[in-house]
Amino acid sequence: MSGFRSRSRRSVQQEKEQAKRRQRVERPAREERPDVDEPRLAAFDVLTQVREEDAYANLVLPKMLRQRGIRGRDAAFATEITYGTLRTLGVLDAVIDAASTRPVENIDPALLDALRLGAYQVLYTRVEPHAAVDTTVRLVAEKVKGFANGLMRTLTRSSRESWLAKAAPKGEVPELAFRHAHPTWIAESFARTIGIGELGAALEADSERPKVHLAARPGEMSAEELALITGGEEGKYSPYAVYLDGGDPGALEPVRQGLAAVQDEGSQLIARAVVQAPIEGEDTGRWLDLCAGPGGKAALMGALARIDGARVDAVEIAPHRAQLVAQLTDGLPVDVHVADGKKSGLKPGYDRILVDAPCSGLGALRRRPEARWRKQESDIAELSVLQFELLSAAYELLRPGGTVVYSTCSPDLRETREVVDRAVRELGAEELDAHPLVPGMSDVGFEKSVQMWPHRHGTDAMFFAVLRKPVT
Repeated sequence: MSGFRSRSRRSVQQEKEQAKRRQRVERPAREERPDVDEPRLAAFDVLTQVREEDAYANLVLPKMLRQRGIRGRDAAFATEITYGTLRTLGVLDAVIDAASTRPVENIDPALLDALRLGAYQVLYTRVEPHAAVDTTVRLVAEKVKGFANGLMRTLTRSSRESWLAKAAPKGEVPELAFRHAHPTWIAESFARTIGIGELGAALEADSERPKVHLAARPGEMSAEELALITGGEEGKYSPYAVYLDGGDPGALEPVRQGLAAVQDEGSQLIARAVVQAPIEGEDTGRWLDLCAGPGGKAALMGALARIDGARVDAVEIAPHRAQLVAQLTDGLPVDVHVADGKKSGLKPGYDRILVDAPCSGLGALRRRPEARWRKQESDIAELSVLQFELLSAAYELLRPGGTVVYSTCSPDLRETREVVDRAVRELGAEELDAHPLVPGMSDVGFEKSVQMWPHRHGTDAMFFAVLRKPVT
């Protein structure tokens, strides 16, 4: 099943090349589809860009809606069917495969995009079946209209539950993964951390629209002031957090003026933990963010450093991301270095270090609807090697008695506990209890580290642990 089963990079590339070869004959140009309504046409065009160009829907769709003047209810409908289709991609492919006279992997990619969009409307929305069928047929090339019409009509003859029951794989975890629109390997990863009892809730939270989290910049504005100005609600755990139900946070005056920033509450807590973690001896004010891009945590650390009279070195290997860090930390005591965190060339002796390591991003799947179907489990082995290398480099830069906070936006044990346990075992690091650094937050795991979850805490599924270098 294309989409639901994990595909190799080679097969994904082959599909893209095949799609480009067929594009002219299988997908009509926009001017040849004048009778397709604008919301569905926009959704279809976004699906095409996501598939052919590896585009991110949450970046492409808003821009397209603005450019085409799609507003109000039409914009909301386009958003629902675009994100919904991408989020449930594997389920849709499995259902289409079950309803089709040909295997789904043999269906032309452009035609498959139209069928996915139509199937989502039939299975998950209140769109009238005849409208879903008719508009799907209008989206495709003339020579495949008959096939599209027949398949869509087949889908409308049974309920969603019937199709899901027919297409679902066997086994408790695979079936839970399928019904909550996740690849099985991701569900298995979550289950190893949270257990089977909460797995359904954890997977379901990945499909819910997250609230917007703002961070009031310490020393500039309080969370209470930010909430009053924006009409938001003060956060539960971070003293800087404010929740918004929606809207464009970039248009808010405090954000435009640099008095606040868009930042998940979990990220705020991790940056704060770096500054609050207990150290032995005097804090000389040498702090380090070893993997700083795009700069949210570095900015919060910088604001706190300004209050404490400290200074932060921020390391980022990618020049364009380093530029983002520089922009976000402008005016703060932060020095940005374009360097590889594994061999930064910085002088050892730091009191506090953050290693917010590159990771699979499994903890933030709710923010990018297509992400769950793009990720490969095979990437995690390579990432865990890099994560330990970065943590080892940070440990070398840490002074005796200093602390390093290791964090990832992933709950996968291979990226979290296994890396930390290896650091304790091989580097001689002492793990400290991180729970006191998130006061008021419960159910963060039985280890000394902290594991957050969307369904428990409303944050991304972020992890952090605190390691101290013993004084010899």
